[in-house]
Amino acid sequence: MKKAISSADDLAQFVRKHRKSLGMTQVDLAGACGLGPRFIGDLERGKPTCEIGKTLQLLTMLGIELTAIARTDSND
Repeated sequence: MKKAISSADDLAQFVRKHRKSLGMTQVDLAGACGLGPRFIGDLERGKPTCEIGKTLQLLTMLGIELTAIARTDSND
């Protein structure tokens, strides 16, 4: 599944949907990737100040690849 993520809320929705598709609770996911359930909840609520390192750790555990694509200015 491919999805453009442009905000903390977009990431929150994507992570929540993927976690649920795997049949995992927030507590299950927290335990599987060595993070606290509070962090999982904060991320899934779209908290914009979640630590990037922990977020990347969680995405890796879920099997989600994060790819950055530079946008080009069409006026160049």
